[in-house]
Amino acid sequence: MFKPLTDNTPLACLPHDHSRCVADALAEAEQLCHKQGTRLTALRKRVLELVWASHKPLGAYDILAVLSEEDGRRAAPPTVYRALDFLLENGLVHRISSLNAFIGCVHPGELHQGQFLICKACHTAIELEQAAISQAIVASAASVGFVVESQTVEVVGLCSRCREAA
Repeated sequence: MFKPLTDNTPLACLPHDHSRCVADALAEAEQLCHKQGTRLTALRKRVLELVWASHKPLGAYDILAVLSEEDGRRAAPPTVYRALDFLLENGLVHRISSLNAFIGCVHPGELHQGQFLICKACHTAIELEQAAISQAIVASAASVGFVVESQTVEVVGLCSRCREAA
């Protein structure tokens, strides 16, 4: 999957074997579901595979369109939403609210908060894991009497490839 390399550059920003990335995500999802006693059905697995198909967030209706095309008949939106809900509940994907889209979680099975760098040009999303960011949000919230239940930080800008191309 696209975990940071030793120089802290996420693999999503570098050329890599993306099919390996997807295969690793699916294998990790199967192991996690087995460990948690949940079922990664064929549909859930296919939805996860589609979400991991690129490092770009994918909307539910994009997933629905691919499934309908593959199946030859119109897939029902509730089916896709139920699969996405399962994947969210089990920590296998994150929802990027500003895009109303989903991206594969690079740390499934680990309790963490979502922090994302989203390129406004190519729409690649990179998940960060910076405890200091989460701690700063919790501390700032506590200072005004607010209790954080969950957090997702979305930072929009330009990735290195798009910046170099500009």
